[in-house]
Amino acid sequence: MLATIVAVFAVTLIGCDSDSGPSAGGSAPAVAVAPGSPMSEAASPAPKSFQSDSRTQAPDQADRKEVVTGSVNVTASDPIDAAHKATTKVESLQGRVDDRNEQPGTDNTTPSSSLTVRVPADKTDQFIDDLRDIGKVTSVSLSKNDVTMQVDDLDARIKALQTSVDRLRALIASATNTADLIEAEKAVSDRQGELDSLTSQQRRLDDQIDLSTLTIQFTTEDATPSSSPDNFWDGIVSGWHSLISWIGGAIVWIGSALPWIAFLAIIGGVVWLSLRVIRRRRS
Repeated sequence: MLATIVAVFAVTLIGCDSDSGPSAGGSAPAVAVAPGSPMSEAASPAPKSFQSDSRTQAPDQADRKEVVTGSVNVTASDPIDAAHKATTKVESLQGRVDDRNEQPGTDNTTPSSSLTVRVPADKTDQFIDDLRDIGKVTSVSLSKNDVTMQVDDLDARIKALQTSVDRLRALIASATNTADLIEAEKAVSDRQGELDSLTSQQRRLDDQIDLSTLTIQFTTEDATPSSSPDNFWDGIVSGWHSLISWIGGAIVWIGSALPWIAFLAIIGGVVWLSLRVIRRRRS
């Protein structure tokens, strides 16, 4: 009795879903209801009808969902301090810093730092303008990816799966046949796993939409003093240092070449002795 009621209920459900809109191919897919397996049919959502509906209507400009990413290069006298100030501005906008790298300056390198920040999408332009108070913004690159259709598709699939899970749970509550109960519980478990996966995708996508992702590079102009002498005394000092450097380099080169010179001398001596022995035998 229960199997018959569920089968009729499943046929009604499929019919209602097909009436909700045209499928991607122009007609609703045919679904066969097996009398011995009613639960699997009751658990089958029809998300394609929702997909086709979302694609047949162009979203309004205000309803568009976009993922904003970009990069900004900033020149500052102190890149590390500039990164600290930029972090404060991100936090004041209710954003967050996902990645931070700092390289203090040394005798051979200039200081630099970089940030990967997440700021509210509607405040991205404001944040970039605020960076101009920290240093000189030398370049800005922004891209916007329209994900409206992807959002609508996820919403439709989640609603269809949630409806299917709710109906199956209602059937479980009223089931009296053990076989139907086991089958329904398995169907609920499968549908719930798929629902959880889609919900996780939806949360990640919402996070990408709500918060833009910006990579900011802070650098400084090379402040190394010019090596060219400005006066006679500086010329003498520069020449002396150059001479010392050359002598040091020559000593290093000679030290590196000595093993090779000794090896070649030994080889040359052996060859010379061999030639003398050969000449003596011939004479």
